[in-house]
Amino acid sequence: MKVIRWGIIGCGDVAEVKSGPAFNRIENSELIGVMRRNRAKVEDFAKRHNVPYWTDNADDLLNHKDINSIYVATPPSTHLSYALKALSLDKNVYLEKPMTLTSVEAKMIGEAVKQSKGKLSVAHYRRKLPAFVKVKELIDANSIGEILIVDIQILQPKKSKIVAQSEENWRLDPKVSGGGLFYDLAPHQIDLMYHYFGAFKSIAGFSTLVTNEMIEDTVNGIIEFNNGVQFRGVWNFNGSEVNNKEECIIYGTNGNINFSFYGECVVLKTKTRNDVLKFSNPKHIQEPMIASVVSYFNGESENPCSVKEGIIVMKALEKLSGRQ
Repeated sequence: MKVIRWGIIGCGDVAEVKSGPAFNRIENSELIGVMRRNRAKVEDFAKRHNVPYWTDNADDLLNHKDINSIYVATPPSTHLSYALKALSLDKNVYLEKPMTLTSVEAKMIGEAVKQSKGKLSVAHYRRKLPAFVKVKELIDANSIGEILIVDIQILQPKKSKIVAQSEENWRLDPKVSGGGLFYDLAPHQIDLMYHYFGAFKSIAGFSTLVTNEMIEDTVNGIIEFNNGVQFRGVWNFNGSEVNNKEECIIYGTNGNINFSFYGECVVLKTKTRNDVLKFSNPKHIQEPMIASVVSYFNGESENPCSVKEGIIVMKALEKLSGRQ
């Protein structure tokens, strides 16, 4: 059993609480280096989180002899270059979502994984949070019978509370984010749908581009799964606060499962049950996923989210938004 010694590229808002501290809380895992282009900010992060090595040069971190695994936590525009460099050095990679700007870039990373001794996992961390684990258990136990329809509605005002705040509003710059708030939020939702219901048979979608020619303000999409489940999803990011909604309902022959992607509650309804199941997320919300990634890197378990699955999600984003 080896210690997974991490270096973080991009120690910004996400790494501050959601992920960064978790690397030192997991058995056989240690955070020993961080990188950010802003020298003062990376030094401050390192001191506050007791990280022994810091730099403003990504190559220095990548080539650090004691670091065997890289967490790429930068905006999507640099995911490809950093992931390819890490894999070329045979280092493991934990890659933030969306994994790249496009599915073409995602495929390039997939090819690099095949040529590398390093492993790669995508940070679709909701797979490991207790509420979403419970949803999968309920589905697998046929708690609502045969699954028929899944409906997602993400209706948000321009200043949405579910969007992570950052110093620079890079999420609305398609050259940096790939496609605005849809590309920022929808990967979690689409990945969970794939995780729950399996392979996609066909996908179609439409979008309106209101605030920017490359940013989808509204996306309306449908998916047919190989197992016959039908999916409908709508995402809107320029609506009224009165219409604020964020909900997923899974309908089966015997009832339904209702939950929020940003909450800690699951509601199960059947003819005989009306259960409200409450959960508590960890303070560092990516910790369960990172623990699974460490286990995978050490050869103890399967990949919690593979590059192949990441590519599938990227292709789905493009089809749902009408880009492909």
